[in-house]
Amino acid sequence: MSERDAAFQEYFAARSDVMRGTAYLLCGDWHRAEDLVQTTFTKIYLAWRRIQRHEAMDAYTRQTLVRTYLSERRRGWFRFEAVSEELADSPAPPGVFPEERMVLLEALAKVPPKQRACLVLRYWEDLSIEQTAEILKCSEGTVKSQAARGLQTLRGLLVGQERVR
Repeated sequence: MSERDAAFQEYFAARSDVMRGTAYLLCGDWHRAEDLVQTTFTKIYLAWRRIQRHEAMDAYTRQTLVRTYLSERRRGWFRFEAVSEELADSPAPPGVFPEERMVLLEALAKVPPKQRACLVLRYWEDLSIEQTAEILKCSEGTVKSQAARGLQTLRGLLVGQERVR
């Protein structure tokens, strides 16, 4: 095995689960999330030799993942959204009950793709407005408006849900 392959395998082993969680939040389906992660890491592997700054790989991988997701949405590859009944593998934050998390994930799956991408990058990945704009290749103002609209959409979907506090 070459040094290049070993380095890539190490990176994949360390980061694929995290990226799968992000992909799930973007698309709302574990099988599709797995496909997105596989496509993303295939693209990363093909570019591995050309990548100069391996310390910035998470940002590059996240950017590739989000762009792959949005590109597939634009092409219409996935014509419907199936909300999974499974909860994400990561534990809920303190004070969030499993039933609240399920309601939140179901609502997030109904938020339009670009708004959802902004919400996931800003609030799940905890990226700055500038970093999110760079990943989405848009202006900071667009990130602010898409995140605000996404939160408004999410709140609207959650109104009337008695299980959400």
